[in-house]
Order: sequence, then structure tokens, then C-alpha cells
Amino acid sequence: MFFAVCISVSCRDISTALLQPPSVNGQKANNQRPSASRQQQRPKLIINARCKDKIFGYFCRIILIKWTRMTPLLILFSFIIYTSLIFLISRLTVRRKVNSETYFLGNRNSPWYVVAYGMIGASLSGVTFMSVPGLVHSEQFSYMVLVLGYLVGYAVIAGILLPLYYKMNLTSIYTYLEKRFGFYAYKTGSFYFIISRLIGSAFRMFLVVIVLQRFVFDGWGIPLGVTVSLFMTLILLYTLQGGIKTIVWTDTLQTTFMVGAVIISIFLISNSLDMGFGALVSEAGSRGYTRLFVFDINDPRFFLKQFFAGMFITIVMTGLDQDMMQKNLSCRNLRDAQKNVLSFGAILIPINLLFLFLGSVLWIYASREGLVLGPDQTSDELFPTIALQYLGVVAGLTFFFGLVSAAYSSADGTLTALTTVFCIDFLGLKRQPDMTEEKMKRVRYRVHVAFSILMMIIIIGYGAVADEALISKLFTIAGYTYGPLLGLYFVGLYTKWQVKDRFVPLVALMSPLLSYLLSINSEWLLNGYRFGFEILILNGLFTFIGLYAIRKKGKAGKG
Repeated sequence: MFFAVCISVSCRDISTALLQPPSVNGQKANNQRPSASRQQQRPKLIINARCKDKIFGYFCRIILIKWTRMTPLLILFSFIIYTSLIFLISRLTVRRKVNSETYFLGNRNSPWYVVAYGMIGASLSGVTFMSVPGLVHSEQFSYMVLVLGYLVGYAVIAGILLPLYYKMNLTSIYTYLEKRFGFYAYKTGSFYFIISRLIGSAFRMFLVVIVLQRFVFDGWGIPLGVTVSLFMTLILLYTLQGGIKTIVWTDTLQTTFMVGAVIISIFLISNSLDMGFGALVSEAGSRGYTRLFVFDINDPRFFLKQFFAGMFITIVMTGLDQDMMQKNLSCRNLRDAQKNVLSFGAILIPINLLFLFLGSVLWIYASREGLVLGPDQTSDELFPTIALQYLGVVAGLTFFFGLVSAAYSSADGTLTALTTVFCIDFLGLKRQPDMTEEKMKRVRYRVHVAFSILMMIIIIGYGAVADEALISKLFTIAGYTYGPLLGLYFVGLYTKWQVKDRFVPLVALMSPLLSYLLSINSEWLLNGYRFGFEILILNGLFTFIGLYAIRKKGKAGKG
């Protein structure tokens, strides 16, 4: 994407040449599927007079003339450039002396607008980048109803959860459960976060890495294990010292590249199809891609299910998630944190709409070019197939940078959050009076490395998704792992109950199990009704009922 920007600003004739498809008998070949020879053909380039500068002119010749295809050398060079930027940011954020407070909370000095912008990339990651565009063909724009539900969820976070966290001056948000219920509820909440984040982040990163593996590293004979190990090692190195202070700033770079990749990809496809923005919108509408609302109550995409599921997904996967909240807690004060959450929530609406529009454009292009995914391919592979095999080097680089950004953002913040929760909630580092800063740093380093290795093992061991896009599986799993957290916080905030603390882990175990059993038998038990993302709400309800059953009668809590 860096190359594409340089080209478009300073060498318009070069970029035009790259964007124009080869001619066939003097006619522009817009609607024909490119042959192997066409995909490999190098377009003729004319160096613009504005590239006379010797240094930049030499750069243009090296990049644009010699590398007019996605060669292994170009991919490697691009990867080194992007990774170097990440490490440069990491270096700049730890120039001054850092300590555990810097790692955990960034010394509570992060600008709210930087956090808000960076959280876009952290919340999107590889799931939105890959899966959402591919889902448009089968689910249209119904995903936007889920996104609209996010807004209500972010309002709840800003108005209820953030004031609680700042009032209690929390580092780990699960410390609240100890103060409200007791030891076992505290450990259960922390444990469920660790399980949820390990599963979710491993899935997100797997989605990205497997595409890089199939389209890039397989051609080099590099096995998946080596690819995963490379990414996890790099992430480990740039997050190890600075922690959340580094993540806040690297997230901004990753957001820029991911969103930029979508915008440039839409432009390139539009140019290839010789269709303007209005024509693409009209075509997407005529094909039914822009349909928002599903009114069949038995459909998992029923609009009310989607809306309320989006609201509760946001509450638990942002408001009750240490990874996302740790960035908010790094803001200077509560007011800044609230501004961050509300502005971030508002920005997500046009950003997700942009991804869905990209999906419709990709499917229009696939239809025009006669592209059909193979029987062993999922809709997740539509974007990489078109970007890397059909649209040339600029599109390939654009996609590659966006994908690498998604790979990094899938795991860097998670490692910091997992390390924080384990060090604070399970090792109790801040509760030990003899714990020096140097000793705390050594322990923190070991935990950080251990979680890196564990996540690497999970990613390598994860199998292929059988019959649905990865985003659906991710949210389905989140419904089972985040549900107990939803129930615990709801009871803690809105009731005065005291519970028999030692039974909380049993309730947290039974709730997901009951939810799963009801979900797989719902069509038989509920007259054809099928659960979608709203399984999360049901899971929280079972936890609520379980906590009611183990309450201490006649005794009130703090509420």
C-alpha cells in the first residue's frame, strides 16, 4: 500500500499503466477472466517526467519495472518494510524508562483519540478483513444490523462499566468480581477471559496466517508451523517491553493499513470493471446484496436477534474484555475514556459498511470474470483470490499490507492483556509487599513468552472450518465462553445478592453446556427456531438463574 500511495501521488502515468488491463486486439478486456498468460504479463511502463529525480527515479524503476508481479522477493521486501515500521514505533514508545505501570496501563497517559482510532483495527482484525466481505453473497448486508446493535452496547460501556472501573482504579477489570462476590467468582471471571481470548485470538490469527500460507509461503516450501512461529516471535519482541503503551500506537498503524487496503481495493476493482461508485452501488442493489433486514423469525439473521446480539456482544467482548478495556483504562481520565468509546462506536458504522460494500464489489467482479470458488474453498478466500491472482501487483501489495496488519493486530494486544490478567489475578504481583520492580519485570517477561508459545500451539493445531465463514464460528464460540461473564456482571451490578462463592465455577460450567445442548436441539424443541448470535444472551440468562439458585438468602451484597 505504501508503494501504491507513492505511485498515485508522484507517478500518475505509471500507476495508470499498472491499473490498465492488457489490450486484446486493440480492445480493452474488461469482462473476460484473465488467462494464465495475462496474469503473468508485465504491462509496459512509461516513466513520468516528474520522476526525473535520480533517487526516486531509480526507486520507480526497481519497484515498478522489475517487480510488476507478486514475486517472492517483492513480498519479502514488503514484509520487512512493514515490520520495520512496527518495530520503529515500538522503539519510540519505550525510549524513556518503562515499568510495570507502563506495560499494564501506559501510565494512564494515552490520548483518547489515538486509542479510539487504533481500536478500530483491534476490533476488526482478520475476521472482518476476510470474512465479512465474503459473507455478502449469502447474507447480504444483514451484518449491519448487528453493527447497529453495537452502538447501544458502547453506550452501556461508557455509562455503566467505565465509571465503575475508574472509580475502583482497576488494572484487571476482573478484580471487581472479587470485591463483589469473592475468591472463586474472581478466578472464574479471569479464567473465562483467558479461555475466551486464547480461542478467539487464535481463530482470528489463523484466518489471516492460513491465507498467507496458501498464497505465499506454500510456494516457498515453508510449513505452517514456521509461518506461525515467525509471526508470534515478531509480535512477542515488539510487545514484550512496552506492553499497552506500545500497542496503543502500533494499533493506529494497523488500522491505517487495513482501512486503506479496503479503500484502494474498491478503487482498483472499480477501475478494472470500468464502473463508477454510483454504478457499483446500483449493481449491488440490483443483485440484492444491500438487503439489511431479515424478517423470518426462524432465520438466525432475524433483525431483532441481530440487533440485540450485537448489543450484548459489544458489552461482553469489549466492556467485559480485558484486552479492549485495558486500552480504555490507559486514557488520562474517565471523561477521555468515555469519549474514546463513544467515538469509536460511531466510527465503526461507516467502517463496517465499507467492508460490506467491498464484499459486494468483490462478488460483482467475480460474476463478471466468471470466477467460481472451488469446492474446498470458503467465502473467506474470495478477497485474497481476486487481489492476488487477478488485479496485479498494486492490488496484491495493498491486500498483503492489510493482511499483515490484521495478523499483527489479532494477537499483540491479546498477549499484553493475557499477561496482565495472569500476573494480577493469578500471581497477585501487586499484592506481594516484597515484589520489586525488577522481579516483577522478570515474572512478566516469562508469562508473556509462555502465552506466546501457547497461542502458537493453538493456531497450529486449529483445523479447517467445515461449513461456515470463520466469523460465525468465532461469535458462536464467544457465546459459550463470554456468557458466564455477562451473567456475573449483571448480577453484581443490578442485584443485591450475595452468593455461595464456591459454587460459582459450577454455575459457570453448566451455563455454556446447557446453552449448547439447547442450541443443537432448538429446531426440535422450539418448533423450527434456530439460534444465532443471541446464544450469548441465553448463556448469560442461564448464569443468572444459576447464581439466583446459589444466593445466600437474607443477605445483601454491595450491588
